[in-house]
Amino acid sequence: MAAATDLDEEPLYRHIEALLDAAEHQDNPLRTPLEQLYIFSQKQHARLERLIHISDGYHQIGRQCSKSLTDQGDRQLRRLEKLARISDLYQVNLQELTESLRQASLQDALTGLGNRRFLMDHLKQESQRADRKQSSFALAILDADHFKSVNDNFGHDIGDQLLCAIANTMKNGLREYDHCGRWGGEEFLVLFPDTDLKEAIQIADRLRLAMTQIELFEDELDPHPRVSVSIGLTSYRPGEDHSETIKRADDALLSAKRAGRNRLQVG
Repeated sequence: MAAATDLDEEPLYRHIEALLDAAEHQDNPLRTPLEQLYIFSQKQHARLERLIHISDGYHQIGRQCSKSLTDQGDRQLRRLEKLARISDLYQVNLQELTESLRQASLQDALTGLGNRRFLMDHLKQESQRADRKQSSFALAILDADHFKSVNDNFGHDIGDQLLCAIANTMKNGLREYDHCGRWGGEEFLVLFPDTDLKEAIQIADRLRLAMTQIELFEDELDPHPRVSVSIGLTSYRPGEDHSETIKRADDALLSAKRAGRNRLQVG
């Protein structure tokens, strides 16, 4: 460790260094905070030395320089202030750009909903909160029925518009504090915070019925695609890994598909 330069403090610093280096103190719980305090003190001492050095330099300039040099200093100060303002503006713009990029990284480009990363972040948060509160939340996975045939028969552009229509129906049909996003392909995931299974069933089934009311492109296409979704729904069990919750909802979704689609299955 670096020795202190202040002669009055040098014996104290040497004593602290000896305590930190002593083998019998390595497991002492106070050793780490003492070491941190020691390092912090050394840094503060170095900062103080730099400030004193800068201050001495300014005093020397004040004694040696004429008024013309003072004027030059004022001009330089104004330049520095201008640079500081430019730097502050740059920092603000950089922060705004960083936030925009962060938001973009959490958003599905097609539907405008949150993407898988967005959903995983909220799923982890909800799991941790449920464990702390010994509560639960519900999770649903929705899948657009016969989506491949829509792409095959009407084209991928129509398929994309179908996904956007489903996304808008979800946003309009869910509560303000629910979280929904595109899980992947034609699958969507919904989190119902602080919601028991009974209430989640009502919301999810209402959402399923709303999907069947989508009248997609009927003025442009004849026949036009019929819209329906299958839903797998489950409830988080405190203490379990959230991947188990997802798998249970996914298994329930598969059961809904096998049972004929356009239905809600609880897992």
